[in-house]
Amino acid sequence: MAWFHPKTLLDKTYEIGIIIKGVDGTLELVSGILILTLSSDTILRITHFLTQNELHQDPNNFIATHIVKLGDHLANGQNIFAALFLLSHGLVKVVMVTCLLLNKMWAYPWSLSILTAFFLYQIYVMIVSPTFGMAYLTVLDSLIIYLVYREWQQQIRNRSGSIQASA
Repeated sequence: MAWFHPKTLLDKTYEIGIIIKGVDGTLELVSGILILTLSSDTILRITHFLTQNELHQDPNNFIATHIVKLGDHLANGQNIFAALFLLSHGLVKVVMVTCLLLNKMWAYPWSLSILTAFFLYQIYVMIVSPTFGMAYLTVLDSLIIYLVYREWQQQIRNRSGSIQASA
């Protein structure tokens, strides 16, 4: 199997989209490892360092206050679930992206299933506690699902055409 080579603008969009998913998966893996290995004090120091300037300028800064809350949750023992979630989610994404970029045919239906499951979960989260960020990610993921499906159909056509040509 050859590495994916984009031919059209949609192919390039597909490639960029799944590479972004791969980078996101890698960041999730690194974050999961860090959460498991860092002490509670270190987590609190990191969140304080990341937010101190913003909170000094605006004590109600939306992003900074959420980072502080997340740091508090992680430092107070809710890190095992977060770490396992990030590690499993990240590993699935990295494997999925690698297999898609290698044009593994079995990876397309599996990836569509996994992406659809993530998409449905995001819909659930948006119903329970809607945010602009989650809505944005959900729209992007729906585009990725479409592009993976489109590429899968192209791969099927290309392979059936090459089988007929060799016969």
